[in-house]
Amino acid sequence: MPLDQNQLMEMYRKMVTIRAFIRRAHAESQAGNIPVAVAANVGEEGSAVGVCAALRTEDRITSTHRSLGHAIAKGMDVRTIMAELFGRSGGCCQGKGGAMHIADFSVGMLGANGIVGGGLPIATGAALAAQLEENDNVAVAFFGDGASNEGTFHSSLNLASIWKLPIIFVCENNGWGLAVPASYALSVQDVSVRAISYDIPGVTVDGTDAIGVYEVMEQAVARARSGGGPTLIECKNYRWDTNSDTKEVDVRGGLNDPVRSMSARLMDDGVAPEAMQQVEREVEALVADAVAFALASPFPNPEDALIGVFAT
Repeated sequence: MPLDQNQLMEMYRKMVTIRAFIRRAHAESQAGNIPVAVAANVGEEGSAVGVCAALRTEDRITSTHRSLGHAIAKGMDVRTIMAELFGRSGGCCQGKGGAMHIADFSVGMLGANGIVGGGLPIATGAALAAQLEENDNVAVAFFGDGASNEGTFHSSLNLASIWKLPIIFVCENNGWGLAVPASYALSVQDVSVRAISYDIPGVTVDGTDAIGVYEVMEQAVARARSGGGPTLIECKNYRWDTNSDTKEVDVRGGLNDPVRSMSARLMDDGVAPEAMQQVEREVEALVADAVAFALASPFPNPEDALIGVFAT
């Protein structure tokens, strides 16, 4: 169904939050306050928010090592995410997961994954669980173009197709795997055509258009909830702010800035510029509060390393 203005504003807020959060986290990492590098993905806010806007809290997602946008889009608390990056006990994983292993089961975020393609079979398992539980929840596996060459991609799509699992596979194709262009590493121009091999729908969408992503995702979710099985969605993105100095950042292939595109859309719909500026101020305060929360949270105790390791 069409999105109303309130829903579009909420999408815009999340997109602005993702960008502001990632940039602040990257700055804190550069300053030495975060003990690990932050895998930034500025420019990919549209696909994260567009996908998650079509989901319910009970729906489950898995993410990649570039997980911050997905985590925020799915509804995680930015304070606990920031504390996790800082390695503090107030983090969503008590400071033990770090930037590449963020999770919050309460909002359906099953976790980021430092292994390329590692989230695909986990999401497939979540979809199988939903099917066995006989509810209409769905699962989503976010992954990059590089992961579409991994065995986990092919085995997950094959199994999901055979069992008609309620899952949507979302490939965020930014055209690069560090310094290797996707045009060299992929046998096809569009990852979505690989859906043919598994007899499921495949569609490519402009990932910088959050509304366009939502519309495609809404159809895929409806199909999955009704028992129609999986869909492969490829979002063409361009990650134009990155930690890597080996990747070109001056050519975006004609893709737009997703945040600016959404802002322009809202203003065309009559939203006053002052309202947009208010969102930006609120987000700036939200991210500053997240940093303050992280700094105020203590480091985990050494003995905490043994907590959560064994089932009881």
